[in-house]
Amino acid sequence: MTSRVWAPALLIAATAGSAEAQSLIPDSRGGGKLLLTGGVSTIEGSGGGGLSTWVTITGYGEEDGIGGNAHVTIVDLPDYQFRTAGVAVGLWDRVELSAARQAFDTGETGALLGLGEGFTFTQDVIGVKVRLTGDAVYDQDSWMPQIAIGLQHKSNDQGAIIAAVGGQDDQGTEFYIAASKLFLAESVLVSGAVRWTNANQTGLLGFGGDASDDHEAQFEGSVGWLLSRNLVVGAEYRTKPDNLSFAGEDDWFDVYAAWGINKHLSVTAAWADLGSIATFDDQRGLYLSVQAGF
Repeated sequence: MTSRVWAPALLIAATAGSAEAQSLIPDSRGGGKLLLTGGVSTIEGSGGGGLSTWVTITGYGEEDGIGGNAHVTIVDLPDYQFRTAGVAVGLWDRVELSAARQAFDTGETGALLGLGEGFTFTQDVIGVKVRLTGDAVYDQDSWMPQIAIGLQHKSNDQGAIIAAVGGQDDQGTEFYIAASKLFLAESVLVSGAVRWTNANQTGLLGFGGDASDDHEAQFEGSVGWLLSRNLVVGAEYRTKPDNLSFAGEDDWFDVYAAWGINKHLSVTAAWADLGSIATFDDQRGLYLSVQAGF
């Protein structure tokens, strides 16, 4: 679900002026990363935006350090509620390990779907991300973006129901490559990722289906604008495969604001449009996520 946000590397600039912005980059990295350079938490638990994956490694550990965070996210939709909680660890600003548990609560809609009121799908997500090259913060004299690759393995607890609606499997593995470029002088961060997946509703309704069982390349993109030292606003877009005949699946979109209170606490709020989910259209609602870490 929804999710959102944000502009990890973006929140490192304290002003929009080129010379002034450049002065924010320290000569030494011994003091730790700058504010929110590890991003917030995606709906799958990795560091980055809410809906979209970023190249950034979570936490404030540098090349010789370790960082980490824990997050709780809730998305309240007209007919459903999505919740997720998880942890992530960044190692040497190079490798990220993450784990999250997602809950998709059908509420009263569960009875209309024949599942029973309050029926909840649960999914566990284990991920790893590796930064390959580039530095979104420090490489201001180069057009080369920061690039990372990763994978996420997802396991759903409702195999019987997934099979009944046409899903092929209750678990699956996704691969992605992501790139981000920070334009520090303009206080703008642009990020994009390509994910190879056959997940239905990011795996909450299983993987593959009666319409298609193939992994396909899907796009995740985000842009953010820094309004102040610790506040960024922006938008995200995520495309989705459409594998199940019984219900069409729409792309996701959100607009967000992320507030980095300090290096240990951040709050993200967004308005998310998740389209049609399991035959119920116009699933738009509020997203709220809190992240604590080091």
